[in-house]
Amino acid sequence: MDLQKQTAPAVSELRASDAERDRIADILHDALAEGRLTADEHAERVEGVLRAKTVGELDVFIRDLPAAHRQGPGPSPAPAPYRPTAGAIPIDPDDNVVAIFSSAVRKGRWRAGRRIHAYAIFGSVEIDLSEALFDHQQVVIKSFSIFGSVEIRVPENVSLRGMGGGVLGSFEVDTLDSGEPEAPIVYVDGWAVLGSVEARPRRGKVVADILDRVRRKADKGLRRHLNH
Repeated sequence: MDLQKQTAPAVSELRASDAERDRIADILHDALAEGRLTADEHAERVEGVLRAKTVGELDVFIRDLPAAHRQGPGPSPAPAPYRPTAGAIPIDPDDNVVAIFSSAVRKGRWRAGRRIHAYAIFGSVEIDLSEALFDHQQVVIKSFSIFGSVEIRVPENVSLRGMGGGVLGSFEVDTLDSGEPEAPIVYVDGWAVLGSVEARPRRGKVVADILDRVRRKADKGLRRHLNH
């Protein structure tokens, strides 16, 4: 009896995962920052990445970029994802920062929630997380600037991601990757309409207790285990 041979599908034919889409999106984002892609080309390719079904379809969007052909010495730490984990961020904000024909500031030693909404309408909002307390690893700052400005500053050892855009305005987020897997990830989303949204690190400012929080979590788990 002849046995029918079933050949495994080629890698390019395999269904793409969210992690693989994020990896391609990261490469495209870096290419935009390096000037290899225009804003229109970047937007078109990212839209194609989101629609792609297979690994082969994803590779098409980075085939002409150097990052797709680099041979690294070994696996490197995975960068922070460009979108929050599903279900990690509440729909309603923990804090609203509103400036209408005025200014509003959040700075100093304050406790950052998981979702912060900032509204600058003919006004200015400053959100400074450089000395903030992070109770959650993922923080979303939803920013709306209409004829105004939203300025966001973060510690230089967190991960920072931008997810918004501008309409006759400026939406600029400096991408950061922390080397610490437990470091907070700050996602800046929203729109700048005839205004500006800007997010950058504040040099010299760090979240000093990242490793302490990891140790406290481990110690707490150990104590709970010993008490049982």
